Amino acid sequence: MFTRQAPEYDDARLGYQRLDPHRPEVIFEVTSAAEIEEAVQYAVAHNHRIAVQGSGHGLTTGIDGGVLIATRRFNGVRVDATAKTAWVEAGATWRDVMTATAPYGLAPLSGSSPSVGAVAYTLGGGMGLMARKFGYAADHVHRIEVVTPDGVRRNAEDDPDLFWGLRGGGGNFGVVTGMEIALFDVPTLYGGSLYFDLAEYPNVVEAWRDWTRSVPDEVTSGVAMIPFPDIPQVPEPLRGKHIAQIQVAILANPQAIEPLRAIGQPVLDTVGDLPYVESGKIFAEPDNPDSYRSHNALLSDLDSQALRTLPKTAIIAIRHLGGALANEVDNAVGNRNASYSLIVLAPGSKDVDRSVFEPWRASTVGRFLNFSYANLTPAEIAEAYAPDDFARLVKLREQFDPDSRLAPNHEFRAQR
Repeated sequence: MFTRQAPEYDDARLGYQRLDPHRPEVIFEVTSAAEIEEAVQYAVAHNHRIAVQGSGHGLTTGIDGGVLIATRRFNGVRVDATAKTAWVEAGATWRDVMTATAPYGLAPLSGSSPSVGAVAYTLGGGMGLMARKFGYAADHVHRIEVVTPDGVRRNAEDDPDLFWGLRGGGGNFGVVTGMEIALFDVPTLYGGSLYFDLAEYPNVVEAWRDWTRSVPDEVTSGVAMIPFPDIPQVPEPLRGKHIAQIQVAILANPQAIEPLRAIGQPVLDTVGDLPYVESGKIFAEPDNPDSYRSHNALLSDLDSQALRTLPKTAIIAIRHLGGALANEVDNAVGNRNASYSLIVLAPGSKDVDRSVFEPWRASTVGRFLNFSYANLTPAEIAEAYAPDDFARLVKLREQFDPDSRLAPNHEFRAQR
């Protein structure tokens, strides 16, 4: 434990997301479940709020005062190759998990960036590289250990409501010390990105959309529209160009990509056979700390007219959903009927220009909180869930955290 005067303070409070960082009174840089339990009990005894600093991307609003539980040094992974499961500690990234599982030819339902914290990602649902084949990461969690805001360490599966809510409800009910997740026999996949110059091929996104309407569930993909600056840090083929980066992860039938190659000549092609442990190369997202906000909408379709309204100066990311993501599973993940996810990213900004989403109003079915790095109203948070499920989540939070001691990224509160 250390305070604001300690030399370690700034390093411990700053995570990947550097916009509006935490400013706690006390930091517990934990290395075990017992230390998480101790930190929560300290917060209870001193009437402090609690925030958790995971290893990944997801800070929305930093706390000012209170207790910060920093988990990055508590990042072990234990693999049971026979059962095809892994126990993942609170601060492990997907890179930690993949490094542990790769020697067995097994893969987790990890996301596009290996630097994301595996536990926080999964608590929020987890929409990963094999999502259309296997569903959300939260759909394949077997056990969760959590310290609830009263300072008690529990096995969440002993309480069906708590176990239901943690899988999709994020950090609203306690501080998770670890979870057991399923692993899959995926030692390799076929994937990477095709980078097209939008000045040369302006209809790339529509061509990708049309392709997604018939691909099998073994294909998970997305497209990002990125205005690359003309600077030496950017790969030479991309410099100064407005690029459509089509990202694909294919588990079977690599020839499924051929209609995309028929679009034209990409300025860069990174698609090929990959060990799953190197799957971060598919989206090739930066892993250096940064400041940004993002806003998300889940859509029933991609209207051509609305696509043409997307600004050329923003970073836009669209992901194809459906497949196993639409399966009904007894957890809190909502809006399983969505066909696409639309994300607008604003680097270095305090917020995203929400007017970008106006043309999409008719096709919007909700939002996905894992892709919402923004200050949302209670009504906006509720849009991530079916109304009855959100009411159940609010009731669950009131049961386990009646004093609102936890400060999650998206706090569940009844709408007034």
